[in-house]
Amino acid sequence: MTTITLVQGDITRQSADAIVNAANSSLLGGGGVDGAIHRRGGPAILEDCRRLRASHYGKGLPTGRAVATTAGNLDARWVIHTVGPRFTREEDRSELLASCYRESLRVADELGARTVAFPAVSAGIYGWPMDDAARIAVETVRATETSVEEVRFVLFDEPAYEAFARQVG
Repeated sequence: MTTITLVQGDITRQSADAIVNAANSSLLGGGGVDGAIHRRGGPAILEDCRRLRASHYGKGLPTGRAVATTAGNLDARWVIHTVGPRFTREEDRSELLASCYRESLRVADELGARTVAFPAVSAGIYGWPMDDAARIAVETVRATETSVEEVRFVLFDEPAYEAFARQVG
């Protein structure tokens, strides 16, 4: 059974087998969590991402999918990059957001990762309301069969932490 833990803090400071990056489809770095992971992880992550773009993901990583690279200078073995959907009131993209968590856990299982640190995917610059993002994240992790022993949600601030705490119970 997977244990869910919550931490308020900086995901780039976590020690885990895999750290999940809320990436953009280019895989080449960006703002928010993505930029922080690339900055702290160093150039090895970007080099791996460039190789992925040159081979399997020439048009970028599709929304809801996940792929792993080295973790560079982070205290982890891998970074699992997943592309969350942008929030819109016109279209329900909840299934794409849930897919980010399922696909990240699938990749973690393929790698043999036992501890995985997740951010609140899509709840930053992609505009997903935090309470709903937390609900989808926690429900999806609980419903996904995985060999991962600990899923750690690393929340940047107190409101995000509290939103996830309400879902974990």
